[in-house]
Amino acid sequence: MNSGRIIVHGRCGDTLGYAMRGGDIYIEGNVGYRVGIHMKEYKKMKPLIVVGGKAGDFLGQYMAGGAIILLALDLAKDEEIVGRFCGTGIHGGKIYINGKVDKYKFGKEIEKVSLDEEDIVFLKKHIDLYSKFFKKDLSHLKVESFSKYSAVNKNPYANMYCAN
Repeated sequence: MNSGRIIVHGRCGDTLGYAMRGGDIYIEGNVGYRVGIHMKEYKKMKPLIVVGGKAGDFLGQYMAGGAIILLALDLAKDEEIVGRFCGTGIHGGKIYINGKVDKYKFGKEIEKVSLDEEDIVFLKKHIDLYSKFFKKDLSHLKVESFSKYSAVNKNPYANMYCAN
């Protein structure tokens, strides 16, 4: 996917957004495993996936750009927001998660970082769009409850295969 917008009234399965380089995908419900795998930015194109519910294992695996937003709406009190190995191999892009996630759920290549003003504007814009697309009142969502995760290193495999 290089551009455009997909709006899914329901849930999606595995590998949604595989290698997408642009455009937006809004999912009303949950998503499966390996969502956002190999997402990357290309020139001015920045892909986006917004998920209303939760995600399975390997969210954002090998992500090189773009953004994923997990709204974690309508989850049971003890229900996990994201599966294991979130952000494994990430070297670009951002993952925003509404709520608390235990550190063991993440790959070693991803870290929690502070939200800045640009992130707050970005989140508000896409929460508003989600709200309009699915006709849901999300005024109860507080942007401050989101955590932002990004790559520890922009080139994690630099010396693995050849010297740089």
